[in-house]
Amino acid sequence: MMDFVEALLDPRIAFLRYAVLVGLLASVAFGITGTYVVTRRISYLAAAIAHCVLAGVGAAVYLQYLYGLWWLSPMLGAAAAAILSALLIGWVSLAARQREDTAIGAVWSIGMAVGLLFLQKTPGYLADPMSYLFGDILLVGPGDLWSVAVLDLVVVGLVAVFHPKLTAVCFDEEFAAVRGLPVRAYYLLLLCLTALSIVLLIRVVGMILVIALMTLPAATAGQFARRLGPMMFWAAGVCMVCVLAGIALSYSWGLRTGPVIVLAAGAVYAAAAGLRRLLSGPSQ
Repeated sequence: MMDFVEALLDPRIAFLRYAVLVGLLASVAFGITGTYVVTRRISYLAAAIAHCVLAGVGAAVYLQYLYGLWWLSPMLGAAAAAILSALLIGWVSLAARQREDTAIGAVWSIGMAVGLLFLQKTPGYLADPMSYLFGDILLVGPGDLWSVAVLDLVVVGLVAVFHPKLTAVCFDEEFAAVRGLPVRAYYLLLLCLTALSIVLLIRVVGMILVIALMTLPAATAGQFARRLGPMMFWAAGVCMVCVLAGIALSYSWGLRTGPVIVLAAGAVYAAAAGLRRLLSGPSQ
C-alpha cells in the first residue's frame, strides 16, 4: 500500500492521479443514479444498456480510422449508443411487457455483436476489446478526465432539476400518473441518466462489471439510509472508497483494476449487510 501512496505522490506517474480523479468524479454520478436503479429495481435494464454501449464504441472507432473523423471519440460514440439503447429498451419495457425479457435480451446481444464486428473490421486498430469489456482506469488521460467531468455535470444537473419527479416515479408510479405526471417521459429520462452514468463507468470497470459497481454501493447505502437523499450521498461515498481501494490494491498487487474495484464493492456490501443483521438482532 505504501508503494501506491508513493507512486500517487510521484510527479512522474501522472496516469495514477488521473485514474484516481476520474474514479472520484464518476463516483458522484454512480451513487446518484445507482440509488434510482436500486430503488426502481431496473438493474436488468441497466445491464442491457451497458452491453449495447459496445456498438457505439465500435462504430466510433471504425469511423475514426476509416473516414478520419477524429472528433468522434469512443466516449462520444458510447454516449450516443447508450442514449439510443436506453430509449429503445425503455420503449420495449413500456410497450411489450409480456415479451419484455426476450426483446431486451435481443437488443443486449445485438448491441454487443455489432460493436465487436466494428472493432474487428477497423483497419489497423490494435486495441484489445477486453479493455472495453472489463475496463482499465489506469489508461485514462486528461481528455478522459474532462469527458467524465462534463458527463458528471450533466447527470448531476438533470437530477437536481427533476429529482422530485424521478422520486415519484421510483416509489409510486401509479400515484404519480393519477397526479398528472408524465410517468413514461420521466421513466425514459431515468433510463437516459442511467445510460450516461454507464458511459462514465466504462473506463472504470468496463461493460461486463458496470452493473455491479452501479448497484452495490447504492445497495450498501440502502442498508441504513431510509431516504433517497442520504442514500445517494452515502452511495457516492462508498463508491469513492471502493474505487480508491481497488486502484490501490490492483496497483500494489499487479492485478486488473476493474475486477478488484468490484470485489471491494462486494466486500463492503457484505460487511454492511452483516452489520445491519447484527444490529437488528435475531428475527422474530
